[in-house]
Amino acid sequence: MRTSFTQNQRATSPGGKSPKEISIKTNLLIKTGIVFDKAVSFGLLPNWFAYRGMQKETIKNYFDRNNNKKNVGSYQIVHKKERAYNPLPYNIESKKDLPDEKGWWGYSFNDVPHRYSDETIIATLPNCLVTWFNNPDKGNDYYPAILTDDRRALIMREVAYKQQHAKVLRKAPEPLQIEEAIWVTERVYHNHSHWLTAHLPKLLWLRNHNLLHKVILPPNRTAAMNDSLRMLGLDPDDFITYDENQPLFVKQLTVMDTDRFRPELLRLIPTAYGVHEAETPYRRILISRAKASRRKLINEEEIWSLLEPHGFQRVFMEDLTFQEQVTLMKETSVLVAPHGAGLTNMMFCPQGAQIVEIADLDFPNPNFYALASAMKHQYWIINAQSEGDAHPLEKNMYVDPIVIKEMLTSLI
Repeated sequence: MRTSFTQNQRATSPGGKSPKEISIKTNLLIKTGIVFDKAVSFGLLPNWFAYRGMQKETIKNYFDRNNNKKNVGSYQIVHKKERAYNPLPYNIESKKDLPDEKGWWGYSFNDVPHRYSDETIIATLPNCLVTWFNNPDKGNDYYPAILTDDRRALIMREVAYKQQHAKVLRKAPEPLQIEEAIWVTERVYHNHSHWLTAHLPKLLWLRNHNLLHKVILPPNRTAAMNDSLRMLGLDPDDFITYDENQPLFVKQLTVMDTDRFRPELLRLIPTAYGVHEAETPYRRILISRAKASRRKLINEEEIWSLLEPHGFQRVFMEDLTFQEQVTLMKETSVLVAPHGAGLTNMMFCPQGAQIVEIADLDFPNPNFYALASAMKHQYWIINAQSEGDAHPLEKNMYVDPIVIKEMLTSLI
C-alpha cells in the first residue's frame, strides 16, 4: 500500500532495476556529465535530482504510452476537435483586415472566423501528485502542476510544470493523501475572466454528470467566485479544499482539459444563470475603467459625452456584486468597454447582444472576439492607440471620437 508520493518514489525502482544497478547508472551519468533531463529519460526518478529534469507529456501521450498496462486509468474525449465558422466583426469588411499576430495566445484575430476548438478531455489517472505555487512577481498569480504515477508532468492548458514547482517540492512536507478528487483549477483561477470562461463551464459540465461532489477547489477564493457558486444553488463550503502549504497525493485523480472558448462549454453559463428566460434586453452599457489601475480610456469623458445622448449608462463593475453584474447584463443589448475582464460579463447578455471592444490592435488579444462568437453575439472591434512606455497590458488608451460616432450610427 502506498503511503505517500514521496515515500513511493523512494521505494520504487524504475523498470524493476535493483538499487545497485541504479546506483551504477547514476554514477555513470554524473561522471559523463549527462544533464538531469537525460538522466530522468533513462528511467531515474526526478526526486533523486531534486525534481529537476521532469519529463512532460499530454494526457493523450500518457495513455498512448501506457496502453498495454493495467490500472492506468480512463480517458474520454467529450468533444472532438472542431472548426468554427464565425462571422467577421460587425465593422470589419474583410478577413484580411484582421490582425494575424498570434502573440502568446496561440491564435490571432485572423484565426477566429475559422478557429479550431481543441478537444474536451476528461481522464482519471492513478496516484498523482498535485502541487502549486504563487508568483509574487506576477501579482501573486497561481500556477498548478500535476505529476503522474510514473513521475511525469502533465501538459494541460494552463496547467504546466515549471522549475519553481521543483523548488516547492524540495521544501514541501509529506503530501496529504486523499482517495479521489476532481481537479479543475488552472493558472490565475482568481482572475474574473479566467474563472468565468475556464472554470465555471467545467463545474457546470461536471454537475450535469453528477460529479460535482468530487471537485476540490482552492481555499482562497474571491467573493465573486463564491457568489457565482451560490447563484447556482451551490454552497462554496461544501467543496473539498486543501492546505496551501501541503501538496496533494490523490489515488484516483480526475482532470478536465478544455479549450477555453469551446462553445458547447461556454453556453452552459447562460443556461445555468437563466439568461434565456430574461426579458427583452434594453440597456446600453459603457463599462468604465476610470477606477482601474491600468488600461484606462484617457478620453473617456469625451467618449461618454457621445454615448450618453444615445441612452447609454456608465457603470463601474468593481462597485457591483457578482449578482448585480449578472442582473445588469441580462438586461443589456449593447455593451461597450475597453479591453479588460469586465467584457467577460457578455456571457450573461442575451444571445445576439452587440459587444463593442475598444482595444489597441498593435497588441491584438483575440479572446473577446472568440468569446463573443461562441456566445453568438454581434462583435465590434474599435482600434485605439496606447500611450506610455509600459507593457502593452498596462498602457492607457485613446480612441478617436470620430470612430465612436460612426459606430453609433450603425448600431441596430
